[in-house]
Amino acid sequence: MTRTLAELAPGARFAPPEAADLRIGGLALDSRKVAQGDLFAALPGVHTDGRKFIPMAVDRGAVAVLAPPGTPAPVPVVEADDPAAALAAIAARFYPRQPETIAAVTGTNGKSSTVEFLRQIWAAAGHEAACLGTLGVTRASGRTEVGYTTPDAIALHRSLDALAGEGVTHLAMEASSHGLKQKRMDGVRVTAAAFTNLTQDHLDYHPDFADYFASKMRLFSALAEDGAPAVVHMDSDWSDKVAEGCRAAGLDVITVGWRGRDLAIAEITPRPASQTLHFAWRGADHQAELPLIGEFQSANAVVAAALAIATGVEPDTAFEALGALTGVAGRMQSVGRTRQGAPILLDYAHTPDGLDKLLRAARPHTQGRIVLVFGAGGDRDPSKREKMGAVAEKLADKIIVTDDNPRSEDPSAIRAAILQGAPSATEVADRESAIRVGVDALGAGDVLLIAGKGHETGQIIGDKVVAFDEAAIIARILAGAAS
Repeated sequence: MTRTLAELAPGARFAPPEAADLRIGGLALDSRKVAQGDLFAALPGVHTDGRKFIPMAVDRGAVAVLAPPGTPAPVPVVEADDPAAALAAIAARFYPRQPETIAAVTGTNGKSSTVEFLRQIWAAAGHEAACLGTLGVTRASGRTEVGYTTPDAIALHRSLDALAGEGVTHLAMEASSHGLKQKRMDGVRVTAAAFTNLTQDHLDYHPDFADYFASKMRLFSALAEDGAPAVVHMDSDWSDKVAEGCRAAGLDVITVGWRGRDLAIAEITPRPASQTLHFAWRGADHQAELPLIGEFQSANAVVAAALAIATGVEPDTAFEALGALTGVAGRMQSVGRTRQGAPILLDYAHTPDGLDKLLRAARPHTQGRIVLVFGAGGDRDPSKREKMGAVAEKLADKIIVTDDNPRSEDPSAIRAAILQGAPSATEVADRESAIRVGVDALGAGDVLLIAGKGHETGQIIGDKVVAFDEAAIIARILAGAAS
């Protein structure tokens, strides 16, 4: 499959102009992955400038380059004032097929669970469904990892084209602030959108919270189709502003949550391993037994149900499907119990708000103490570390502060910042040792929460990824305790 530059970038400036008829066999963003006949996208980035790699890309067979105007290159150049947006448009033309229905979900927390729940509800309604995000591409047949919440534009449109080719008609996808700001999702035909919540995160990347918010809002203002449904969870401080922005963009706003008007939660009754959800859908009362722990799971579930209804699923079918939902890996995931019956749960919570929601979610299901093991990632927003410690100090009964993914930072400095907010915590540097301390501390009625890494199976120390599968580690600890 080849296409001319003119077909891929109609109206673009080509240097030289006659390059418009040059045929392109593939697209590449990484110079190391260029194949003969490719168009190489030399994008200026936050940490590196792709233009530096043009010689390597050409040596490997690139026959053209996408770059800002005036970029010197030994091959023809597609000149673009906004190369990132141009790449997304080119990728959408090179990989033209997309599922008929695409629902995109943005927010700080809850995206992974919400898109997976939506996939399950669609499947229950008889649709060929998939979801794409942090956990990879998930279908009823299994999961394939992709490595990013929102893949780069080439990988994303390649995935959309492949899924459509395999018969997927309904796709739920996460929309990260990075992916939205970097325009990786441009060219995706978003037929429905949703907002979960907005709290502090990624201020290592965004210059301020206003930029973070504006990046999220691009989903509604720039990507969602005209008149598309926009589901807004109303129990966030920013919900009213999001709903107002959606209406200004001409979207059909559907509000959900305790403050929702379309799907209004009336009561949530926690059970040992589930919760009973009482709610009204546009005035009609409903009840669902949600087989998941934690009020935040109810929030994710109602967003998913509203998205399903907005994309054609009958309300009764969507609400019935809530009773059969299964959680996603690393989100309040049960990975074992001690001999005294104390459950051990993994969760991806890695922000102050995420940790707050996790601890508050566990409390109604816990008769004894909440034991918490957590850390914070290196090379990420440092201002959230003390705040996470303060949340733990307030809501957990026993706290063990350890390493997360320290990356290039000094792990002891990260722990020290957390301990500023959690002075009562025990500090155990080695994460596996910290987990052992947490397991040993459990008694009957207690619960152990291990937060921060969730589904991840590696720990990033320096520039290396060390195998670290917490579920396997816990199984080994419990087996040793039982022998």
